[in-house]
Amino acid sequence: MSNDSHPVVAIVGGSSGIGLAVAQRLATAPRHLHLAARDATRLEARAGELGADYRALDARDSAAVEAWLDEVHTRHGRLDGVVNCAGSILLKPAHLLTDQEFADTLALNLTTAFNVLRSAARRMMRQPGGGSIVLLSSVAARRGLINHEAIAAAKAGVEGLALAAAASYARQGVRVNCVAPGLTRTDLSRNLTQNEAVAKASAALHPLGRLGEATEVASAICWLLDREQSWVTGQVLGIDGGLGSIQARN
Repeated sequence: MSNDSHPVVAIVGGSSGIGLAVAQRLATAPRHLHLAARDATRLEARAGELGADYRALDARDSAAVEAWLDEVHTRHGRLDGVVNCAGSILLKPAHLLTDQEFADTLALNLTTAFNVLRSAARRMMRQPGGGSIVLLSSVAARRGLINHEAIAAAKAGVEGLALAAAASYARQGVRVNCVAPGLTRTDLSRNLTQNEAVAKASAALHPLGRLGEATEVASAICWLLDREQSWVTGQVLGIDGGLGSIQARN
């Protein structure tokens, strides 16, 4: 068991996109970083670059998540921060969605969030000082966007999960928050952001007139993880160029 004071942070989806941006930002200061993702080859490479520990797993598998976070907690004696960046993007209207597509979207976004939150909370609620859990939502959870039925339903579930858990574990010092990005340039969104017409139309929807960058979302996540934000819980922080709350000029 480690007895140093460096924070212990675990990131699901830490090998690419927003999760990797979070890991890169956290790696600039002394921390025990633990990364998990499905792509073992890419995960090993990214963890090696950052000096992080890693575990290849599918966060839809609750037993795998439980075993991983149990190992992290046992090794260090605590777990200070956990982030779930596992997810997917599927844009289709409801009448074109298959049962399997809808089920997969819920599993990749909502089930992974639940599995990570449950395992993290079990450990944080029993340790001095609690901890911070950050889940990834989407601007689509609160604003009706064309063809977003599946992802909107899944991410709205993530927000409801976060708010309920924030209430349940507040007395134990466990903080639970969400970030809700607009369209952000990541590997996951490449099919959208590299399509010039789609990217231009989406940028125009955002009042600030552009798409987001993974580093911008990561900055907010790291802020929520920081021990200095010990009075912040039950929040959904929109990192969305204003799309979730204000109207873009025509």
